[in-house]
Amino acid sequence: MIPKLLVLVGLTAGAALSQLSVGISIGAPPPPRVIRTHPRSPGPGYVWIDGYWFAEGRRYKWHDGYWTRPPYEGARWIGPRYENRQFFAGYWEGNNGRFDHDHRWDRDRRNRDYGRRHDR
Repeated sequence: MIPKLLVLVGLTAGAALSQLSVGISIGAPPPPRVIRTHPRSPGPGYVWIDGYWFAEGRRYKWHDGYWTRPPYEGARWIGPRYENRQFFAGYWEGNNGRFDHDHRWDRDRRNRDYGRRHDR
C-alpha cells in the first residue's frame, strides 16, 4: 500500500510542478528593406525610427521608417528583433520605464507615442 501511495504522491507532485506552454512559430522575418535616405525632421524633439518587420498574427508586416516624438523625454527606441527562434517587439525605454508601441497609434503620424498614457 505504501509503495502505491508514494507513486501517487510522486505523480501528483510532478503534475503540480509541470508547466504547459503553447506558442506559434512563424520563423525569422525577412531581411530589412534598405533605405538610403529619410525625410527631413519635422522639428526639434523628433527621432527617426528605422523601418522594421513586426509580427502580426502568423505573418510579418513591414513598418516604414518614420519621424516621431518619444513618449517621454529621454526615452530611446529599442527596435524589434528576432533571437533564438523568438520575436521581440520594439519598445521605448528610459528613466520612466518601458513603453510598448501600439501600431493602432500609427495614424497620428507625428505623435505616435508622444503624450500617451501607458498604464502597466
